[in-house]
Amino acid sequence: MVLGVTGGLAAIKAPSLVRRLREAGVEVRVAATDDALRFVPALSLAAVSGAEVFDRDAWFRPDGEARHLSLARWADAMLVAPATADALAAAASGRAHDPVAALALSVPRVAYAPAMNAAMWRAPAVVRNVARLREDGREVLEPAVGPLGTVGEGEGAGRLPDEASLVDALLRTPRPRDLVGRRVLVSAGPTREWLDPVRFLSNPSSGRMGFCVAEAARDRGASVEVVHGPVSVPVPHGVATCAVESAEEMLEALVPRFDACDLLVMSAAVADWRPRERKAEKEPKRDGDAALELVRTPDLLETLAGRRARQTTVGFAMETDQGVARAAEKARRKGLAFIALNYPAGEESAFGGDATRLTFVTPDGVAEELPHLRKREAAERLLDRAVATFVA
Repeated sequence: MVLGVTGGLAAIKAPSLVRRLREAGVEVRVAATDDALRFVPALSLAAVSGAEVFDRDAWFRPDGEARHLSLARWADAMLVAPATADALAAAASGRAHDPVAALALSVPRVAYAPAMNAAMWRAPAVVRNVARLREDGREVLEPAVGPLGTVGEGEGAGRLPDEASLVDALLRTPRPRDLVGRRVLVSAGPTREWLDPVRFLSNPSSGRMGFCVAEAARDRGASVEVVHGPVSVPVPHGVATCAVESAEEMLEALVPRFDACDLLVMSAAVADWRPRERKAEKEPKRDGDAALELVRTPDLLETLAGRRARQTTVGFAMETDQGVARAAEKARRKGLAFIALNYPAGEESAFGGDATRLTFVTPDGVAEELPHLRKREAAERLLDRAVATFVA
């Protein structure tokens, strides 16, 4: 494969990324722009890759060989990391003004790993360019969230993803664009049921699993909407979102969107109970015990099932005991294609982390247990199964 390095501060990570790729058994060649070579020397990139760097000086050989064509024929994939805002703009418009851009036009599979300031990543022009690249079948990874490289810029979405994530993305089998023309609706994150102005009932859901489903559906060509509660991770790039708090608010947002969708993935961790009465003022601390009267929140999937026409619906269930039996009963009662069963405790807890262990359970109790996977890969497996159940 070819690693394309463009001119952002994250270019200094390129030699380490080349090493990680080679450790994973990948043969690597490096292409670099002039600006990238201001951050990292060509000699360093050549030393770690074991091959001459494809830069402007090496574009054409004395014998007339056009290296952007011969290297493209050699490569089965290309990863552009870091991909600056300028690199994304060039790719989206089909420019071939530098070695990386020219090479990317000819390699069959190209993935871009953006790295830039958070404000730039959110800019409408960048959003349009990313959407165009995805429509063209190119992979654009989500940047990581954390401290930004430039002093004084704080934290945000814009960091180059970690090396392990980049290697995983490159080695992952590309999924088909089998959701082009489909509408996918996803619920994500927790809900909150307020006791008083400062206290609420909720759970530790981060929203990451639902957002991974949304990202995977987007990359497979779907038009995606996400209705989410108060999440602790950035919302996906390039999908429509609607933020809510309570279970009732989530239901109100889902109902009109459900009628138009082809696939609903209900991954939100919706609170089952709310206080019968929400206090207008903070309840003061008192000596002794106190009792809290709770009432059920609406059952979102059950309500939506009554409106179901042609939609495929997939639910999530979190259980601590008799998980498969309970998930199968829930799938039968709510008319689901299947349920993704997960667990809240132990090292493989679904809450908060980047990985999970899912078991797909059908209404008749057939269970397919997945290995412990990153949530994005688990989302791809879920969509593989959902697409196979679509009603023609």
